[in-house]
Amino acid sequence: MKALCFDRFGGPEVLYFGDAPEPEIGDGELLVKTKAIGLNFADTYRRNGNYHLVGKPPFIAGYEGAGEVVKVGKAITNIKIGDRIGFADVPLANAELVAVPYEKAIPLPAAISYETAAAALLQGLTAQYLTHDSYTVKPGDVVLIHAAAGGVGLLLVQLCKHLGATVIGLTSSAEKEAAISKAGADKVFLYKDNWKEQASALGISVVYESIGTTLPESMAVTREGGTIVFFGFAAGDPPLIDPRYLMDRSLTITGGDLWSYLTSREERFKRSARLFSWIADGIVQINISKTFALQDGAAAHTFLESRKSTGKVLLIP
Repeated sequence: MKALCFDRFGGPEVLYFGDAPEPEIGDGELLVKTKAIGLNFADTYRRNGNYHLVGKPPFIAGYEGAGEVVKVGKAITNIKIGDRIGFADVPLANAELVAVPYEKAIPLPAAISYETAAAALLQGLTAQYLTHDSYTVKPGDVVLIHAAAGGVGLLLVQLCKHLGATVIGLTSSAEKEAAISKAGADKVFLYKDNWKEQASALGISVVYESIGTTLPESMAVTREGGTIVFFGFAAGDPPLIDPRYLMDRSLTITGGDLWSYLTSREERFKRSARLFSWIADGIVQINISKTFALQDGAAAHTFLESRKSTGKVLLIP
Protein backbone atom coordinates (compact mmCIF):
# COMPACT_ATOMS: atom_id res chain seq x y z
CA MET A 1 0.00 0.00 0.00
CA LYS A 2 0.96 3.66 -0.27
CA ALA A 3 1.32 5.99 2.71
CA LEU A 4 2.48 9.49 3.61
CA CYS A 5 5.75 8.85 5.43
CA PHE A 6 8.75 10.55 7.02
CA ASP A 7 11.94 9.08 8.44
CA ARG A 8 13.30 12.19 10.16
CA PHE A 9 11.74 15.12 11.99
CA GLY A 10 11.44 18.53 10.40
CA GLY A 11 9.28 20.70 8.15
CA PRO A 12 6.86 19.58 5.44
CA GLU A 13 9.81 18.78 3.19
CA VAL A 14 10.53 15.59 5.19
CA LEU A 15 7.25 14.04 4.03
CA TYR A 16 7.18 11.64 1.10
CA PHE A 17 4.59 9.36 -0.50
CA GLY A 18 5.94 5.84 -0.56
CA ASP A 19 5.35 2.13 -0.09
CA ALA A 20 4.55 0.75 3.35
CA PRO A 21 3.62 -2.75 4.55
CA GLU A 22 -0.10 -3.54 4.54
CA PRO A 23 -1.34 -3.71 8.15
CA GLU A 24 -1.95 -7.16 9.60
CA ILE A 25 -5.15 -7.17 11.63
CA GLY A 26 -5.81 -9.15 14.79
CA ASP A 27 -9.02 -10.93 15.73
CA GLY A 28 -10.45 -7.75 17.24
CA GLU A 29 -9.51 -5.38 14.42
CA LEU A 30 -10.85 -4.18 11.08
CA LEU A 31 -8.90 -3.36 7.95
CA VAL A 32 -10.26 -0.13 6.53
CA LYS A 33 -9.65 1.29 3.06
CA THR A 34 -9.52 5.00 3.74
CA LYS A 35 -11.68 7.34 1.66
CA ALA A 36 -10.88 10.58 3.50
CA ILE A 37 -8.31 11.47 6.17
CA GLY A 38 -8.39 14.43 8.52
CA LEU A 39 -5.27 16.59 8.84
CA ASN A 40 -4.71 18.26 12.21
CA PHE A 41 -2.08 20.47 13.81
CA ALA A 42 -1.21 17.48 15.98
CA ASP A 43 0.13 15.83 12.81
CA THR A 44 2.52 18.74 12.31
CA TYR A 45 3.64 18.39 15.94
CA ARG A 46 4.39 14.72 15.30
CA ARG A 47 6.26 15.55 12.11
CA ASN A 48 8.31 18.12 14.04
CA GLY A 49 9.13 15.58 16.75
CA ASN A 50 7.04 17.22 19.50
CA TYR A 51 4.52 14.36 19.90
CA HIS A 52 4.95 10.67 20.59
CA LEU A 53 4.80 8.43 17.51
CA VAL A 54 4.11 4.73 17.21
CA GLY A 55 6.90 2.47 15.94
CA LYS A 56 10.18 3.43 14.33
CA PRO A 57 11.10 5.18 11.04
CA PRO A 58 9.67 5.44 8.51
CA PHE A 59 6.85 7.04 10.49
CA ILE A 60 3.24 7.38 9.35
CA ALA A 61 1.32 10.15 11.08
CA GLY A 62 -2.43 10.71 11.22
CA TYR A 63 -5.13 9.62 13.66
CA GLU A 64 -8.45 10.47 12.01
CA GLY A 65 -10.28 9.25 8.96
CA ALA A 66 -13.16 7.37 7.42
CA GLY A 67 -13.47 4.55 4.97
CA GLU A 68 -14.82 1.16 3.95
CA VAL A 69 -14.20 -2.08 5.82
CA VAL A 70 -12.32 -4.54 3.58
CA LYS A 71 -11.39 -7.21 6.15
CA VAL A 72 -12.92 -8.20 9.50
CA GLY A 73 -11.20 -9.84 12.47
CA LYS A 74 -12.51 -13.24 13.58
CA ALA A 75 -13.84 -11.95 16.91
CA ILE A 76 -16.04 -9.25 15.33
CA THR A 77 -19.59 -10.29 14.47
CA ASN A 78 -21.55 -7.04 14.10
CA ILE A 79 -19.42 -5.25 11.48
CA LYS A 80 -19.05 -6.66 7.99
CA ILE A 81 -17.06 -6.04 4.82
CA GLY A 82 -18.42 -3.00 3.01
CA ASP A 83 -19.57 -1.18 6.16
CA ARG A 84 -18.73 2.51 6.46
CA ILE A 85 -16.85 3.59 9.57
CA GLY A 86 -14.98 6.57 10.92
CA PHE A 87 -12.31 6.83 13.58
CA ALA A 88 -10.79 9.67 15.59
CA ASP A 89 -7.93 8.10 17.51
CA VAL A 90 -6.25 5.39 15.44
CA PRO A 91 -2.55 5.83 14.60
CA LEU A 92 -0.96 5.39 11.16
CA ALA A 93 -3.98 6.91 9.43
CA ASN A 94 -2.10 8.69 6.62
CA ALA A 95 -2.28 5.55 4.52
CA GLU A 96 -4.47 3.75 2.02
CA LEU A 97 -5.20 0.99 4.55
CA VAL A 98 -5.54 1.33 8.33
CA ALA A 99 -5.97 -1.32 11.05
CA VAL A 100 -8.80 -0.07 13.28
CA PRO A 101 -9.50 -1.70 16.66
CA TYR A 102 -13.14 -2.69 17.08
CA GLU A 103 -13.66 -0.40 20.09
CA LYS A 104 -12.49 2.61 18.06
CA ALA A 105 -14.63 1.95 14.96
CA ILE A 106 -17.53 4.40 14.71
CA PRO A 107 -20.31 3.32 12.27
CA LEU A 108 -21.37 6.20 10.04
CA PRO A 109 -25.04 7.12 9.56
CA ALA A 110 -26.17 7.22 5.94
CA ALA A 111 -26.39 11.02 6.06
CA ILE A 112 -22.72 11.40 7.08
CA SER A 113 -20.31 11.22 4.15
CA TYR A 114 -16.74 9.97 4.41
CA GLU A 115 -15.53 13.55 3.97
CA THR A 116 -17.82 14.92 6.68
CA ALA A 117 -16.78 12.18 9.10
CA ALA A 118 -13.08 12.75 8.49
CA ALA A 119 -13.57 16.49 8.89
CA ALA A 120 -15.83 16.31 11.94
CA LEU A 121 -14.83 13.51 14.28
CA LEU A 122 -11.60 14.58 15.93
CA GLN A 123 -12.30 18.31 15.93
CA GLY A 124 -16.02 17.92 16.60
CA LEU A 125 -15.45 15.61 19.55
CA THR A 126 -12.78 18.02 20.76
CA ALA A 127 -15.18 20.97 20.63
CA GLN A 128 -17.73 18.81 22.43
CA TYR A 129 -15.55 17.99 25.45
CA LEU A 130 -14.20 21.56 25.60
CA THR A 131 -17.71 22.98 25.95
CA HIS A 132 -19.24 20.22 28.07
CA ASP A 133 -16.42 18.70 30.14
CA SER A 134 -13.40 21.00 30.47
CA TYR A 135 -15.77 23.92 31.04
CA THR A 136 -19.55 23.80 30.88
CA VAL A 137 -20.62 26.71 28.67
CA LYS A 138 -23.91 28.21 29.79
CA PRO A 139 -26.19 31.13 28.96
CA GLY A 140 -24.65 34.44 30.03
CA ASP A 141 -21.04 33.32 29.60
CA VAL A 142 -18.71 35.48 27.54
CA VAL A 143 -16.36 33.19 25.62
CA LEU A 144 -13.10 34.16 23.89
CA ILE A 145 -11.87 31.71 21.24
CA HIS A 146 -8.34 31.83 19.85
CA ALA A 147 -7.79 30.78 16.21
CA ALA A 148 -11.55 30.94 15.76
CA ALA A 149 -11.36 30.38 12.00
CA GLY A 150 -9.69 26.99 12.36
CA GLY A 151 -11.48 23.67 12.36
CA VAL A 152 -11.97 23.47 16.14
CA GLY A 153 -12.42 27.24 16.39
CA LEU A 154 -15.40 27.42 14.03
CA LEU A 155 -17.05 24.49 15.80
CA LEU A 156 -16.49 26.16 19.17
CA VAL A 157 -18.11 29.35 17.88
CA GLN A 158 -21.20 27.44 16.77
CA LEU A 159 -21.51 25.30 19.88
CA CYS A 160 -20.98 28.19 22.31
CA LYS A 161 -23.67 30.21 20.53
CA HIS A 162 -26.00 27.22 20.66
CA LEU A 163 -25.38 27.00 24.42
CA GLY A 164 -26.35 30.64 24.92
CA ALA A 165 -22.98 32.34 25.32
CA THR A 166 -21.72 35.60 23.89
CA VAL A 167 -18.88 34.59 21.56
CA ILE A 168 -15.74 36.57 20.77
CA GLY A 169 -13.43 35.24 18.07
CA LEU A 170 -9.74 35.98 17.54
CA THR A 171 -8.09 35.62 14.15
CA SER A 172 -5.39 36.99 11.88
CA SER A 173 -7.12 38.39 8.79
CA ALA A 174 -10.26 40.08 7.51
CA GLU A 175 -11.03 37.05 5.34
CA LYS A 176 -11.04 34.80 8.40
CA GLU A 177 -13.02 37.42 10.31
CA ALA A 178 -15.84 37.01 7.78
CA ALA A 179 -15.89 33.23 8.25
CA ILE A 180 -16.07 33.57 12.04
CA SER A 181 -18.89 36.10 11.86
CA LYS A 182 -20.77 33.82 9.49
CA ALA A 183 -20.43 31.02 12.04
CA GLY A 184 -22.27 33.20 14.57
CA ALA A 185 -19.66 35.10 16.60
CA ASP A 186 -20.90 38.29 18.25
CA LYS A 187 -17.54 40.06 17.85
CA VAL A 188 -14.28 39.27 16.07
CA PHE A 189 -10.92 40.83 16.94
CA LEU A 190 -7.77 40.67 14.83
CA TYR A 191 -4.49 39.77 16.52
CA LYS A 192 -2.78 42.74 14.90
CA ASP A 193 -5.20 45.15 16.60
CA ASN A 194 -5.47 46.04 20.27
CA TRP A 195 -7.55 42.95 21.03
CA LYS A 196 -6.36 42.64 24.64
CA GLU A 197 -7.77 46.00 25.70
CA GLN A 198 -11.03 45.36 23.87
CA ALA A 199 -11.46 41.86 25.29
CA SER A 200 -10.58 42.94 28.84
CA ALA A 201 -13.60 45.24 28.89
CA LEU A 202 -16.07 42.44 28.06
CA GLY A 203 -15.93 40.34 31.22
CA ILE A 204 -14.52 37.18 29.64
CA SER A 205 -15.75 34.07 31.48
CA VAL A 206 -13.62 31.51 29.65
CA VAL A 207 -10.82 31.60 27.09
CA TYR A 208 -10.19 28.68 24.76
CA GLU A 209 -6.41 28.86 24.34
CA SER A 210 -4.87 26.87 21.48
CA ILE A 211 -1.98 29.13 20.45
CA GLY A 212 0.39 28.51 23.36
CA THR A 213 2.49 31.65 23.23
CA THR A 214 -0.57 33.80 23.97
CA LEU A 215 -1.31 32.17 27.33
CA PRO A 216 -0.22 35.22 29.39
CA GLU A 217 -2.51 37.49 27.34
CA SER A 218 -5.37 35.02 27.76
CA MET A 219 -4.92 35.11 31.51
CA ALA A 220 -4.74 38.90 31.52
CA VAL A 221 -8.06 39.40 29.68
CA THR A 222 -10.03 36.83 31.68
CA ARG A 223 -12.29 38.29 34.38
CA GLU A 224 -11.58 37.58 38.02
CA GLY A 225 -12.69 34.05 38.81
CA GLY A 226 -12.65 33.07 35.13
CA THR A 227 -11.21 30.02 33.39
CA ILE A 228 -8.60 29.42 30.69
CA VAL A 229 -8.89 26.10 28.86
CA PHE A 230 -5.51 25.22 27.35
CA PHE A 231 -5.75 22.63 24.57
CA GLY A 232 -3.05 23.39 22.01
CA PHE A 233 0.16 25.23 21.20
CA ALA A 234 -0.02 25.93 17.46
CA ALA A 235 2.47 28.82 17.66
CA GLY A 236 4.85 27.26 20.17
CA ASP A 237 5.22 26.32 23.80
CA PRO A 238 3.63 28.62 26.40
CA PRO A 239 5.83 30.48 28.90
CA LEU A 240 6.01 29.28 32.47
CA ILE A 241 3.25 30.64 34.71
CA ASP A 242 3.65 31.75 38.32
CA PRO A 243 0.72 30.13 40.20
CA ARG A 244 0.58 33.13 42.53
CA TYR A 245 -0.97 35.07 39.63
CA LEU A 246 -3.80 32.55 39.55
CA MET A 247 -4.30 32.94 43.29
CA ASP A 248 -4.36 36.74 43.13
CA ARG A 249 -7.20 36.77 40.59
CA SER A 250 -8.87 33.45 41.45
CA LEU A 251 -8.23 32.15 37.93
CA THR A 252 -8.43 28.55 36.82
CA ILE A 253 -6.27 27.00 34.11
CA THR A 254 -7.33 23.57 32.96
CA GLY A 255 -5.84 21.38 30.27
CA GLY A 256 -7.79 19.47 27.68
CA ASP A 257 -7.05 16.29 25.75
CA LEU A 258 -9.60 14.28 23.78
CA TRP A 259 -8.06 10.93 24.68
CA SER A 260 -9.04 11.50 28.32
CA TYR A 261 -12.70 11.26 27.26
CA LEU A 262 -12.70 8.60 24.52
CA THR A 263 -12.19 5.90 27.13
CA SER A 264 -14.46 3.15 25.78
CA ARG A 265 -16.52 2.06 22.79
CA GLU A 266 -19.62 3.22 24.63
CA GLU A 267 -18.17 6.71 25.11
CA ARG A 268 -17.23 6.93 21.43
CA PHE A 269 -20.74 5.88 20.41
CA LYS A 270 -22.43 8.31 22.80
CA ARG A 271 -20.26 11.28 21.92
CA SER A 272 -20.19 10.68 18.16
CA ALA A 273 -23.98 10.16 18.09
CA ARG A 274 -24.45 13.54 19.75
CA LEU A 275 -22.05 15.14 17.25
CA PHE A 276 -23.81 13.55 14.27
CA SER A 277 -27.17 14.78 15.59
CA TRP A 278 -25.79 18.33 15.84
CA ILE A 279 -24.70 18.07 12.21
CA ALA A 280 -28.05 16.62 11.08
CA ASP A 281 -29.98 19.32 12.96
CA GLY A 282 -27.85 22.13 11.54
CA ILE A 283 -26.53 23.17 14.97
CA VAL A 284 -23.00 22.87 13.61
CA GLN A 285 -21.89 23.03 10.01
CA ILE A 286 -18.66 21.34 8.97
CA ASN A 287 -16.45 23.64 6.95
CA ILE A 288 -13.96 21.82 4.71
CA SER A 289 -11.37 24.41 3.80
CA LYS A 290 -9.41 22.42 1.22
CA THR A 291 -8.70 18.86 0.11
CA PHE A 292 -5.37 17.46 -1.07
CA ALA A 293 -4.43 14.12 -2.57
CA LEU A 294 -2.63 12.00 0.02
CA GLN A 295 0.45 12.06 -2.20
CA ASP A 296 0.44 15.86 -1.87
CA GLY A 297 0.63 15.69 1.91
CA ALA A 298 3.63 18.02 2.09
CA ALA A 299 1.61 20.75 0.37
CA ALA A 300 -1.29 20.09 2.77
CA HIS A 301 1.00 20.51 5.79
CA THR A 302 2.40 23.72 4.30
CA PHE A 303 -1.11 25.05 3.75
CA LEU A 304 -2.24 24.19 7.28
CA GLU A 305 0.81 25.82 8.86
CA SER A 306 0.43 28.92 6.69
CA ARG A 307 -2.64 29.86 8.77
CA LYS A 308 -4.61 30.38 5.53
CA SER A 309 -7.11 27.66 6.35
CA THR A 310 -10.64 28.48 7.49
CA GLY A 311 -11.95 25.09 8.52
CA LYS A 312 -10.75 21.53 7.98
CA VAL A 313 -8.03 20.23 5.66
CA LEU A 314 -8.54 16.73 4.24
CA LEU A 315 -6.23 14.22 2.58
CA ILE A 316 -7.85 11.99 -0.07
CA PRO A 317 -6.13 8.66 -0.90
